[in-house]
Amino acid sequence: MSRGSMEGQGCCGGGGGKTEMIPTEEALRIVFGVSKRLPPVIVSLYEALGKVLAEDIRAPDPLPPYPASVKDGYAVVASDGPGEYPVITESRAGNDGLGVTVTPGTVAYVTTGGPIPDGADAVVQVEDTKVIGDVSTESKRVKILIQTKKGTDIRRVGCDIEKDATVLTTGERIGASEIGLLATAGVTMVKVYPMPIVAILSTGDELVEPTAGTLGRGQIRDSNRAMLVAAVMQQQCKVVDLGIVRDDRKELEKVLDEAVSSGVDIILTSGGVSMGDRDFVKPLLEEKGKVYFSKVLMAPGKPLTFAEIRAKPTESMLGKTVLAFGLPGNPVSCLVCFNIFVVPTIRQLAGWTSPHPLRVRLRLQEPIKSDPIRPEFHRAIIKWKDNDGSGTPGFVAESTGHQMSSRLLSMRSANALLELPATGNVLSAGSSVSAIIVSDISAFSIDKKASLSEPGSTSGGSAWSHPQFEK
Repeated sequence: MSRGSMEGQGCCGGGGGKTEMIPTEEALRIVFGVSKRLPPVIVSLYEALGKVLAEDIRAPDPLPPYPASVKDGYAVVASDGPGEYPVITESRAGNDGLGVTVTPGTVAYVTTGGPIPDGADAVVQVEDTKVIGDVSTESKRVKILIQTKKGTDIRRVGCDIEKDATVLTTGERIGASEIGLLATAGVTMVKVYPMPIVAILSTGDELVEPTAGTLGRGQIRDSNRAMLVAAVMQQQCKVVDLGIVRDDRKELEKVLDEAVSSGVDIILTSGGVSMGDRDFVKPLLEEKGKVYFSKVLMAPGKPLTFAEIRAKPTESMLGKTVLAFGLPGNPVSCLVCFNIFVVPTIRQLAGWTSPHPLRVRLRLQEPIKSDPIRPEFHRAIIKWKDNDGSGTPGFVAESTGHQMSSRLLSMRSANALLELPATGNVLSAGSSVSAIIVSDISAFSIDKKASLSEPGSTSGGSAWSHPQFEK
């Protein structure tokens, strides 16, 4: 049963794994202990973007590979000093100075990045020179106006990267600058850790496709699957959409078996993990593998199942295991659990050295009442303010409103989950709390409007209250 099952209190029965509620930190330790980095693969240069490097990269050549000019100017013999000199050649980026040697009493025109001709030991920038006579004639002359010294404005061979130097190391995540370094090193095929393949399905007789024009009594459109597909794609993973599975044990078993045998790395189910008589996900996972836990001490998202399924041994899948997350059916619980557990798991499999989510400290814009029983991940919009209420710049969090776990609107625009302790107390405006970043914060990055201490702020508002049964 996908959406109708309440996230009730108490412990669940069942064979495998822990049945009591376990703290989020312990659940994450279990997940990390089971999640093993995927074997590396070789991909093309641009396919490597966003992935983690699985080998050290060394420079086959020095950079620059020749003495190069830092500026547009004239390559000179520094000891000549100021004076008027003939320009005997030009050395532009892409040529070698035509093989002409600069001797005392002569200079060569050079462009930024151009090779320094033999014999020259300094560069005088154009701004410190004056062309004499007609610049178009072969007898061009220039007046050097300053005294320079040896080595000025010359990049020596290997001053940026020495030959055989390690430019990238195993475990680094590849971004645009790393792609540039790979190209500089002439690396066009790269060994990386792949992103996991994630299969997604929703369970529930009440579910219909989002394309349904009208809803029958007791029907709802399947939002979780579309939401999870989008969330997994944001993590740059390949998605296998398994569709909607009815509350039928045999049908669910068939779909799970096909998913495991297809070679996926993670299976995400939505719904069917609570206490209803048609919640078949957990029993099937217990039959096919090992369930490590099925309840987590968190709000929202308590009915969360994590299991490991060992695929049937074949030549292509020898020893392969598939990680399965039975996510709650309530949309908010589903997405919160995805951010807290699945995203770090994806990163762990993909070779990240630190798969934990990014956390920041911030101050509350309004009072918020914490849950009395379970630590809460409160949905919020955070932004940077010139005054966070303490008189200094900092991040400020604004609640997205009523936090009922079925209210998907509470996730709209949310870019952070506030980590609120289970005290049942009201955290006053201006309180400092920790927050997990769950999406791009740039759209809300700066707000120079009213701060907490300014007139018109919301610091005197009422606390958001959300009873335990709503999560």
